[in-house]
Amino acid sequence: MNESIVLTESTYYILLSLYTPQHGYGIMQQTEKLSGGRVRLAAGTLYGALNSLCEKGWIVPLPAIEESRKKEYRLTEKGLTVLKNELRRLRQLVENGESIIKEDEK
Repeated sequence: MNESIVLTESTYYILLSLYTPQHGYGIMQQTEKLSGGRVRLAAGTLYGALNSLCEKGWIVPLPAIEESRKKEYRLTEKGLTVLKNELRRLRQLVENGESIIKEDEK
């Protein structure tokens, strides 16, 4: 797996939202909630992103439930690895920033 993948904030929150399987509207709601309202996904943007993430093999659609128009998605092992790598990268960014700022405050 390429460890140099840097996710956009939207992609990060979509993957994070899919830690448990969800449908599109649920992903939109959770992304907005987790980001404190900073990331709001329009339907077209979300479904374009979901198609791209499916093509990369990071998520997969779940079998459709009879008589439901809702399409649910879940993370794949590859998607979970990408998400964990991004979380590790973000932690390092924060740690580096805090170490510099703390040194500056002395």
